[in-house]
Amino acid sequence: MNNFWDERYLEKEYVYGKDANVFLKTELDNISVGRILFPCEGEGRNAVYAAQKGWVVDAFDTSIEGFKKANDLAKEKRVSISYKVADALTVDYPRESFDAVALIYSHFPDTIREQVHHKIITWLKPNGVLILEAFNPNQLNNTSGGPKDLSLLYTEEMLVKDFKSLTTLQFSTEVISLNEGKYHQGKADVIRLVGKK
Repeated sequence: MNNFWDERYLEKEYVYGKDANVFLKTELDNISVGRILFPCEGEGRNAVYAAQKGWVVDAFDTSIEGFKKANDLAKEKRVSISYKVADALTVDYPRESFDAVALIYSHFPDTIREQVHHKIITWLKPNGVLILEAFNPNQLNNTSGGPKDLSLLYTEEMLVKDFKSLTTLQFSTEVISLNEGKYHQGKADVIRLVGKK
């Protein structure tokens, strides 16, 4: 999988654009600025946006090419982000160190999804907020991006189970129109969750 993402991010353009995810933008406007983590952050568009809004930003991804482009984007926008090349299963942060964690199209296989999601909860401070947008199984019918493997797509039942220790602030399954670079274009079936620890 590393090679897939390195090859995709080797393209000169930012393949998911330089602008942050619309849902993330909306939700960040609803919470106080603090320290935020972006797992599987790719080319850095969301992390850089948060830094522009005054957040202290940490991020990680397995792709070295994503890491390079994220840091280039941060320099272009004159902000600072702390970005690691790391795997979700092995990366570690201190317990209760983040005011928010944003999982924006971070799709984990069944074999590790629950484990990674539980680890993420430990990194949230008390009253910390989780913001998640991902593709649901109906996305298989669309051409707007996302995994073509059902086991990588999220249902409400999965997320309710994974994040049952959080207080749900928002939960919805929606059909939206994506306009995020060349690989996220058009009608999309997504699931959205906002939870508080």
